[in-house]
Amino acid sequence: MNKIRVLVVDDSVIMRKLLVDILKNDPQIEVVDTAKNGKEAIEKAKALQPDVITLDIEMPEMDGLTALRYLRREVPRAKVIMFSSLTQEGAKATVEALSLGAYDFVPKPSTKSFMESVKKIESELIPKIKSVVPLREIKPIFKPTPSTVKTRLRPGSYRVLGIGVSTGGPQTLMQIIPKLPANFPAPILIVQHMPPLFTKQLADRLNSISSLRVKEADQGEPIKEGIVYIAPGDYHMEAKKKGGNLLIFLHQGPPRKFCRPSVDVLFESLADTYGAKTLALVLTGMGNDGEDGARRIKEEGGGVIAQDAETSVVFGMPKAVIEAGLADEVLSLPQIPQRIKELFPRVC
Repeated sequence: MNKIRVLVVDDSVIMRKLLVDILKNDPQIEVVDTAKNGKEAIEKAKALQPDVITLDIEMPEMDGLTALRYLRREVPRAKVIMFSSLTQEGAKATVEALSLGAYDFVPKPSTKSFMESVKKIESELIPKIKSVVPLREIKPIFKPTPSTVKTRLRPGSYRVLGIGVSTGGPQTLMQIIPKLPANFPAPILIVQHMPPLFTKQLADRLNSISSLRVKEADQGEPIKEGIVYIAPGDYHMEAKKKGGNLLIFLHQGPPRKFCRPSVDVLFESLADTYGAKTLALVLTGMGNDGEDGARRIKEEGGGVIAQDAETSVVFGMPKAVIEAGLADEVLSLPQIPQRIKELFPRVC
């Protein structure tokens, strides 16, 4: 297999060297060059045609967001991974970048525990770079196998929608949630794999472009129809019954499949709380978080929809659900909003 060709872009000499040192140790990755600002990044990307560009946000001459707009147009094949500071401003800029078509992001190291942060960058960046490899190949069309629990999707039968998503999630959610009407007759609970601060910025961004109210979930708040709840970064989110009320329960229990928040944790709680009235939607993302939870939902008689390979940024999470025989339907991204409205028919 050909090596994955990477262009590293950062205004810091130290950060550029750090990233090059991290990446050159992997035999599947080749750093083709570095750039110190957005303007230089565009010139080198056009000449070198890399597979991946790691792009800093704050740079002189041309910042990362401005450069990203040009890169998406001039070098559309390259996948851009943003580097973001763990601040409110950094999180806001990162969500903006993801909405503009950035492939994913990795938080920058903090000054308090530099070496620990470096190890975290290595553990996050390399898998995300390697996940672009299938995008250079023709994706096979995966079709659902017969489910072990025979459940047909039943319009009008569902009282909650659970969504699990990871890599490619922000731009995917922005093509679904804003297309749902303000009188949507059920709550929507979402797990998007993101750190703290970033989930709040994502919720605010979706809220600004949607008819539905979108918010980062709060501990103990009532679960109400017509509201979209996004799990806070680093917290599992569950639906719990208490005194006849349905409430949000947030906690920092152990990660599931290295994830917190976890789609499995959310889906299993929805299966316990709503049973057969649960509809789950598994969208783009690496790994198989959501498979166990989808199985529990199916066992309770609920329904499961998975995004197809062709429209997934990374066909990991949906593929796991489909190949396990748990998907009632496999839909392309453009089909999903309309199908959701059909299954919650009061809004039609």
